[in-house]
Amino acid sequence: MKPTLIALALGALAVVAWPTNQLLAQETKMARGTVTALGADSVTVKVGEQEMKFSVDAKTNVEAVGAGTRTRQAQAAGQAGPKLSEVVKVGQPVAVSYHEQGGSLHASRIRAIASVPSGGGAAATTGAGGAKTANGTVKTITATSMTITGSSGSGATFTQTFTIDSSTKVIGKGAGTAAAAAGGKTVVTELVGNGDHVSVTYHAAGNALHAAEIRVTMKTGPTK
Repeated sequence: MKPTLIALALGALAVVAWPTNQLLAQETKMARGTVTALGADSVTVKVGEQEMKFSVDAKTNVEAVGAGTRTRQAQAAGQAGPKLSEVVKVGQPVAVSYHEQGGSLHASRIRAIASVPSGGGAAATTGAGGAKTANGTVKTITATSMTITGSSGSGATFTQTFTIDSSTKVIGKGAGTAAAAAGGKTVVTELVGNGDHVSVTYHAAGNALHAAEIRVTMKTGPTK
């Protein structure tokens, strides 16, 4: 059965067609994993060893088998469309295309898939300007470099090392307070520790990978 494309309307879904170029402009990152929680305006997906929470709204497209039938049933009952929980289920493997919006992760597209890669899922995509994003667990970190590990799909794992400098932005709970208390001169090891789950936006700089932004998605490790 062919999946049906629908769009969220904060608790209700409605059939909609979006221009391809508009979708591509928003889908700068992608995560594959298993749905662990659903809210009226959010979906939480376990990607590898971390959980990522995405906001959803009227611009979010959902592609899943049976979505068209659910939409017709809801409209016959006088509703705008089915609820998100009627189309996407906890435990379901999905691919989420998303971008950052106001400090949160906004899902531009949620697509049901047959299965997630061995290891629980992965996230790594190319964004605007050649920037790439990788999600993983911090293996080692110093003031000038960081190494992460993670799953790249099909049972394969990866290890990446990034250079860090004064232009690297660190985002995480308490990062702003720590930076303010230190007069804006904190080092990355005071905010990120071994074992932390991170999302790294980076680009190639010669033979090295430079971390433009490090977002701590789950704080589990100690800091120095």
